[in-house]
Amino acid sequence: MDLTDKQWAVLEPIFRPRRRPDGRGRPWAATRGVLNAVLWILRTGAPWADLPRRYPPYQTCHRRFQVWQRSGRLDRLLQRLAEDLRDRGQIDLSEAFVDATFASAKKGALASVRHAAAKAPKSWRLSTVLVFQSPSTWPALHRMSRTLAPATLEARFLADLPTRLIGDRGYDSDPLDDTLMRTYGIEMIAANRRGRARTQDGRPLRRIRRRWKIERFFAWLHNSRRVVTRWERHLENYLGMVQLACAQILLRAFMR
Repeated sequence: MDLTDKQWAVLEPIFRPRRRPDGRGRPWAATRGVLNAVLWILRTGAPWADLPRRYPPYQTCHRRFQVWQRSGRLDRLLQRLAEDLRDRGQIDLSEAFVDATFASAKKGALASVRHAAAKAPKSWRLSTVLVFQSPSTWPALHRMSRTLAPATLEARFLADLPTRLIGDRGYDSDPLDDTLMRTYGIEMIAANRRGRARTQDGRPLRRIRRRWKIERFFAWLHNSRRVVTRWERHLENYLGMVQLACAQILLRAFMR
């Protein structure tokens, strides 16, 4: 569960603490130990107060985690890992998959969530199209963060949208297909729902067989028990846990 030396060598420049210019103040707890503590919380889903004694005090770890999230360091972490994959030729953004997963919230709903009476029958289509409002909002995490505060994320190499977007039958919609192709030049590939005339032949639909990749991603993500249920009162803290879970997947899969 704790970081290996190789993984920490990649993360250390991002999480290196900044001391005061005058050198005053109490020395900070070891950053690697604090990050290992946060990852323990992420993995187990336990309350902060249950943090084992081998880690720094839970108050310190929780406070440092919030500092990392609000300062944008977790954004930079994902950016650096993704750039490393790009440089090594292990990431291809020409084809992407769209899907969703859900987490129950135990400490209140989001302020931006519409009430049941205000929901439109086709609101899911609007939510899907909103992902493509601008290149900086392409990743789902970027779209989520835009609901919290003005975007400060950098998406230099992610600025190019994919040429193909693959979804399940829930994304079978002619208006959605037309909007994505006309506005963004993206081909939406989704099997037709029952009762609808076929709008795609079998050649593009063969790509749906690769949707196991996003299903596998969600399975990996749910291994981090802290993101299965949203216990954080503040949405930005939950977003930070999701970002760390994604970063941990990249570290385990490509930087063992």
